[in-house]
Amino acid sequence: MKSLAAKRSNRRWLAIIPLFLGVLLVTGCRQTPPKNIDNLCQIFDEKPRWFKKAKKSQKKWGTPIHVQMAIMRQESGFRFDARPGRKKILGLIPGRRKSSAYGFAQVKNATWDWYKRSTGNRGADRDDFADAVDFIGWYTHITQRKLGISKWDAKNQYLAYHEGHGGYQQGTWRQKEWLINVAKNVDNTARRYSSQLKRCGRKK
Repeated sequence: MKSLAAKRSNRRWLAIIPLFLGVLLVTGCRQTPPKNIDNLCQIFDEKPRWFKKAKKSQKKWGTPIHVQMAIMRQESGFRFDARPGRKKILGLIPGRRKSSAYGFAQVKNATWDWYKRSTGNRGADRDDFADAVDFIGWYTHITQRKLGISKWDAKNQYLAYHEGHGGYQQGTWRQKEWLINVAKNVDNTARRYSSQLKRCGRKK
C-alpha cells in the first residue's frame, strides 16, 4: 500500500494539473491569430486587449490605429512568432533565415535594440502585441520626423518601414514594383480598417 505521504503528493499533483492546463489554454488563445484578419472590428471584438494597446500607442505617438494595424497585418498576419523563410541550400536543405526579423511587427535585432534604447522599454519583446504595436507607433513617428511622411499615409509609411529611413531616402523602393504593390495593399487595408472602425463604433 502507498504511504500517506505518497497519497498526499499524488493529490497535490492532481490539483495542479487542471491549473497548468488552464494556463496553457489561456496562453494559447491569447497567442492565436484572429480568425478574420480582414475585419478590424472582429479582430478587436475577439481581442479587446489589442484595441486598448493600439489606442494607447496612437495617443502616445500619433499614428492612427488603422495604419498601425494595417502594417502589422502585412508584416506578420498577426502571428506572434512570425519569421522570414529560410534560404535553401542546393534547393533542398534549409539554411539560414533571410533576416533576423521576428514577431508581430517583423523587427530585426538591431532595430529592436534601437527601439529599446530610445524608449527605455528595456524589457520589450517582439512577440508581445503591446510592445510590437508601440514599436510601430514609435517607428512611424520617427519616419514622420525624419522624412516628413504623414502618419496617416499608410503607403509611404510602409515603404519607409520596409526599406528603412536611409533606403527610403535613397529611393531603393522605386525599382521594386512588387514592393510598391505591397505598399498599395497596405494602404487599401488601412482605408478598409478605418471605415470598419467607424461603423462598429470603436472610439479612436
